[in-house]
Amino acid sequence: MSNMGNQLIANIFKALSHPTRLQIVRLLKEKPLCVCDILPQLESEQSNTSQHLSVLKNQGIVDSKKDGLMVIYRIKSPEVYQMIDIAEGIILRQIEETKASLKKIQ
Repeated sequence: MSNMGNQLIANIFKALSHPTRLQIVRLLKEKPLCVCDILPQLESEQSNTSQHLSVLKNQGIVDSKKDGLMVIYRIKSPEVYQMIDIAEGIILRQIEETKASLKKIQ
């Protein structure tokens, strides 16, 4: 893979590297939502939430459409959930390895 390809991949991971952005992605798993539905579920200001949505949109993870005065966001790349599942699997395995190590010490 070229340096450009590596940079593009790194940009996707950067977009997902913030807890608020991960929370937004999880909220959008069930259905598209407007910012007015997303905002109350986050501990974040509207301007901050808009910035997070912009990062996700710029990386092609979400897209949006206007519906009257509302902007509705949806997941554009559902593969993002596979990435999250893989990361959760790594974390769970690390927890199990830590537990096993602690049992050996006792």
